[in-house]
Amino acid sequence: MTTLTTTPRADGFRMPAEWEPHSQTWMVWPERPDNWRLGGKPAQAAFSAVAHAIAEFEPVTVCVSASQYENARARLDSERIRLVEISTDDAWVRDTGPTFVTNDSGDVRGVDWTFNAWGGFDGGLYWPWQRDDQVARKVLEIERCQRYRTEGFVLEGGSIHVDGEGTLITTEECLLNRNRNPQMSREDIEAVLRSHLAVDTIIWLPDGLYNDETDGHVDNFCCYVRPGEVLLAWTDDPSDPNYPRCQAAMAVLENARDAKGRQLTVHKMPIPGPIYASDEECAGVDLVDSTQERDPSIRLAGSYVNFLIVNGGIIAPRFDDPKDAEAEAILKRIFPAHRVVMVPGREILLGGGNIHCITQQQPAPQQRC
Repeated sequence: MTTLTTTPRADGFRMPAEWEPHSQTWMVWPERPDNWRLGGKPAQAAFSAVAHAIAEFEPVTVCVSASQYENARARLDSERIRLVEISTDDAWVRDTGPTFVTNDSGDVRGVDWTFNAWGGFDGGLYWPWQRDDQVARKVLEIERCQRYRTEGFVLEGGSIHVDGEGTLITTEECLLNRNRNPQMSREDIEAVLRSHLAVDTIIWLPDGLYNDETDGHVDNFCCYVRPGEVLLAWTDDPSDPNYPRCQAAMAVLENARDAKGRQLTVHKMPIPGPIYASDEECAGVDLVDSTQERDPSIRLAGSYVNFLIVNGGIIAPRFDDPKDAEAEAILKRIFPAHRVVMVPGREILLGGGNIHCITQQQPAPQQRC
């Protein structure tokens, strides 16, 4: 596998939108006992449900440790789900896996961002993280994809969304955080995004969802649903701590223009909850000094925006919340050509994210005239 010294944009590559055709989706099997309760067994059931849901639409590859191979193979009983043995620190492949880029000749390559567990020693969520920083490289080797490595430039895949037509949405809370790339200015960071994802316009939302432990990943708050249209997590309740965040984001989005000069259409998605972990759920997590402790008093950053677009389908979380039905109806309205599948999301949320966070799509090669 070649590690290139050029940039994707210089080589004619771009990051495609999530709704463009996939060859497969990647996942990582959860087992970390200081993040997933009860040795990860409830999370493994949840991840299995997500993998089987995706496999109805496209192939899935799940990275699994040697010690968990037999267990994962038994639970992921589908010919459409492949297992590969990879050592990891945790299961957030959106942030540790490669960001795939494509060109008009049908080639697929990958960007391997530096990973520091969402903040390193300044607010990061666990240590060590070097095996997670190797995940993207290992995935690209398996797929025999050429690799671009941004050594020293920290980025997680959940912190960006693109429309595939030159526009990227992110948050200042995450990308401008001192615990990612403190030596770089906003302009410096934009330059890396432009050169590695082939985007021209970057829309900066001030913050992500309240209490998002990733420092406000945009994929938990606002995502592209098609060119010129985004879906924004929303509350009309002024007492909700998300209220000022939603208002600020809407102000930016209403005044933004994308790379094609379009004004954005903003769809609103209600925020579930508030959702909290129970005392019992928190008690099931191992206590380790270098890992963030789970606390039942802390509101969880639950969001229906944290869904995955697959070939012909939408895989979205439900929370046994009164807003579940409304969220499903909104997704069906926005994606009339897709089949919407709602999968239990609480166990994934207890670990700090949701369906989009635990998946990474690999685009299918496409030749364009």
